[in-house]
Amino acid sequence: MTRTPVLLLALAVSGAAWGATQPLNRIVVSEGYRHFGILFWTSTLGVVALALLCLARGRSLPLRTGDLALYVVVALIGTVLPGISSYTAAIHLPAGLLSILLSSIPMLAFPIALAMGNDHFRWRRLLGLALGFAGVALLVLPEASLPDRAQAAWIPVALISSAFYALEGNVVARWGTRGLDPVQLLLGATIASMLITLPLAIATGQFIDPRGPWGAPDGAILASAVLHVVAYSLYLWLVGQAGSVFAVQVSYFVTLFGIVWAMTFLDERYTGYIWAALAMMLAGLFFVQPRPRGMLASDPPVGQSAP
Repeated sequence: MTRTPVLLLALAVSGAAWGATQPLNRIVVSEGYRHFGILFWTSTLGVVALALLCLARGRSLPLRTGDLALYVVVALIGTVLPGISSYTAAIHLPAGLLSILLSSIPMLAFPIALAMGNDHFRWRRLLGLALGFAGVALLVLPEASLPDRAQAAWIPVALISSAFYALEGNVVARWGTRGLDPVQLLLGATIASMLITLPLAIATGQFIDPRGPWGAPDGAILASAVLHVVAYSLYLWLVGQAGSVFAVQVSYFVTLFGIVWAMTFLDERYTGYIWAALAMMLAGLFFVQPRPRGMLASDPPVGQSAP
């Protein structure tokens, strides 16, 4: 097998794993589990997997004051805050629709990058942003776009998570990672997320008792945490092998596989307006992606799954 097919296979597997987390999130919230409890256990499972990965690589976790601050910031804007909105939206919106909305991350990253001085104005990327907003409008405005018109009110809630992911990438691009490699940063941020969400889960009555009995939501939490580590590890490998411009194309696979898995395992079906919105969002994604060289502001977020 030549190098290019291997890279394409890794891209597809990473996107398929990331895309599967959207239907899994729908299952996680289906029986009453809520964001703080879910975030605590996904973070805890992620810490175990990432710690083993760091150990296998012979890398320790730096604990300087500046590093700790960075872990907390990335945990908040890359996991905790977007997690609250995404798990809340998952209660009310189809998983396939959430996958479509995730493709807005690179589009929202562009105006944030302009505001923070991370990027320069480009007409091509403005066109991508406009197509993305047109796709969202197709979901919200027509009467027949959603099975239940009340669902339209939850689309802005889902977009809050995309905005936080876009902000996270720009924050890291603007102020750097203090010499931490991505796995170290992700481990530190995941530990911070675990420590932040545990008291919140207990205080709000959202803590999930791990003693069981286990049901489908518990299995979905475990599967989602494992798939995220697999997908992100593959993404990091792709960045090292082929650069971030190639690796960020995983966004297409995340959206498409998210829809395929939702249709296959949740039996979701969509109106013509939703398919048109998907086409608009994918077109916007094409125009907004960086071309000459990769920019972290357009890469998937460090803290959690995203295209």
